[in-house]
Amino acid sequence: MIVLIAPEKDIENEIAILHQLFDAGLEYYHFRKPHKNLEEHVEYLNQIDSKYHNRIIVHYFHELLDKFNLKGVHLQEQPRIDLGKELKDYVDGYMSKGKTVSSSFHEPEVLDACEVKFDYHLLSPVFSSISKQGYEGRGFDVNHIDKFIVGMGGVNSETISKTLVLGFKGIGVLGGVWNASNPVDSFKEIKRVFEENK
Repeated sequence: MIVLIAPEKDIENEIAILHQLFDAGLEYYHFRKPHKNLEEHVEYLNQIDSKYHNRIIVHYFHELLDKFNLKGVHLQEQPRIDLGKELKDYVDGYMSKGKTVSSSFHEPEVLDACEVKFDYHLLSPVFSSISKQGYEGRGFDVNHIDKFIVGMGGVNSETISKTLVLGFKGIGVLGGVWNASNPVDSFKEIKRVFEENK
């Protein structure tokens, strides 16, 4: 699986590019816009053709699933920790409605020890980040962890095969697509290489 994270700040023609990415086979779009409020989230989703809504996972304002037919929700590390004992019920509540629930981790040991079952887990940074300066890669090897783990951080067409050798079942991209001169072509190349190597 390939997860694409939204660019933190809106880029030119973002919605048009996003539609092309969906047409090119994007199945998991993580809508992560920390600077947008609820109203702006709604405005953004309203610009996306509703036939693609079932490929969108929201990081903030999970209540958006009451208004839109979205794919699921994502819990970043701190919100997951903050839920404490309520985490399992929270996750089960969405899963029982047929929604995907994922979460972010930055330490393989924490991911392995987490007793709540997620559909998939994002672990970063595997390699040095393309989108975040100074975010050094740690080359995690997760072959020993029996969970569906998506590797993030510095993943592009050149690092995909290494990511899969390290035991990741999926890849997460951000800068590898959005920082490219042609995001759609870059995504197609990443998809092609991933499918050849998986």
